[in-house]
Amino acid sequence: MIKRIGSVNKKVLLLLSGGLALSLTRRPDTYFRIVKNIAKEWKKINERSLRESIKKLYQSKIIDYKENNNGTVELILTDAGKKKILLYDLEKLKIDKPPKWDNLWRLVIFDIPENKKQARMAMSSKLKELGFYPMQKSVFIHPYECKDEIDFVTELFNIVPYVRFLRVKDVDIELDLKNRFHLI
Repeated sequence: MIKRIGSVNKKVLLLLSGGLALSLTRRPDTYFRIVKNIAKEWKKINERSLRESIKKLYQSKIIDYKENNNGTVELILTDAGKKKILLYDLEKLKIDKPPKWDNLWRLVIFDIPENKKQARMAMSSKLKELGFYPMQKSVFIHPYECKDEIDFVTELFNIVPYVRFLRVKDVDIELDLKNRFHLI
């Protein structure tokens, strides 16, 4: 199994996920944006590197192939490949800062059991990376909307039942938090 995936392999996986996105979209504007991005990335790939990457991805069971009746070969993203793409999305995940703060705090609280220690550590690490402030060991706070991002992370780490997301108006250390997040 490939432990680290190079830039060409990542592009191949992202191109395959782009194909998946195309099959799921119904909006013409989204369709054309996806096609434009795929074409742009495709032009950047060296053919020899592409062949080597496809071979490695196939050997790693990240992609599979299907031969069509017309002689063409179709590359298919396996479940393992879909998980890799989710991990790349996790690496790019960020919380957008709105033009104006809505005066609500987002609190993420979790109690993840010991048998899921790696997921607990990954969750804490990701929250810090996203800019959350750790109020306690398993209590993190952030000023901006991030429910979708937290849902994505908890789903990916398979810890949904152990994580709570709250929007709160008042916090006893609000002045300190406003300073930390540059809201004053």
